[in-house]
Amino acid sequence: MQVGVAFPITEIGSDPAIIRDFAQAADELGYSHLTCIDHVVGAARAEAEWRAYYTRENMFHEVLVLFGFLAAVTRKIQLNTAILILPQRQTALVAKQAAEIDVLSGGRLVLGVGLGWNEIEFEALNENFRNRARRMEEQIELLRLMWTQELLTYKGRFHTITDVGLNPLPRQRPIPIWIGAFEKPAIERAARLADGWYVNPRLAPGNEAAILIAAFRDAAAMAGRDISKLAIDATIHVGSKTPEQLRAEASQWRALGATRVTVRTIYAGLPSPQAHIEAIRRILPAVGAP
Repeated sequence: MQVGVAFPITEIGSDPAIIRDFAQAADELGYSHLTCIDHVVGAARAEAEWRAYYTRENMFHEVLVLFGFLAAVTRKIQLNTAILILPQRQTALVAKQAAEIDVLSGGRLVLGVGLGWNEIEFEALNENFRNRARRMEEQIELLRLMWTQELLTYKGRFHTITDVGLNPLPRQRPIPIWIGAFEKPAIERAARLADGWYVNPRLAPGNEAAILIAAFRDAAAMAGRDISKLAIDATIHVGSKTPEQLRAEASQWRALGATRVTVRTIYAGLPSPQAHIEAIRRILPAVGAP
């Protein structure tokens, strides 16, 4: 099972040297992947307690621009959007940006996408919140076509592409697309369309997680997919857990069928960006080398 780390986006600050240091530390320590959340604009107030982390008070670096920077300062670590809210973005532009990151990183991008929940953000980006699920399915199809064909003509329900193409094309053809999905219909969509699935990061390993992983596997089988080729990513929140607790949680996720875990140091009360770097140095030996 691979072990990755979440970029502590709301707590890292804006010093480029510190951002570089965190990514390079994760790379040099041997973490397999680095994930990053997508959030463009923040509302004045939160509608629910967990959404308090997504207001104007919280700093969010733009993930695709950030990955362009990280591509230049890292060597091996896979760069994963986890997750990019695809339906609030223009599809051809995402295809172009993702292809560029993949080229600059030497083929290290995984585009993790999701539907999103923040209608205010869709409004600010002039995109339709109500039809986002149907549009995202078409977006995924179109992204793969744009990453693998030099010229493309496409007529869908939401997109028209007339004899155009990307240059440069990405190193990976196509770039892997994963889906973050928390409800059963979205999980079934991930099983049908994606190369990998991000389990709800608020879930701990247990009965609910086991049921959802089984639903993902069943839906993949129904769609004729080879489950052995589909990745499952689960989250471990570091918090105040001991090395023994972290090791046990990683083992539980492995037993449930996760192919990798991503450790999150945000919201753990760490006092500084440097403390996040020190934490990921301590965590990897406990969770298990990738």
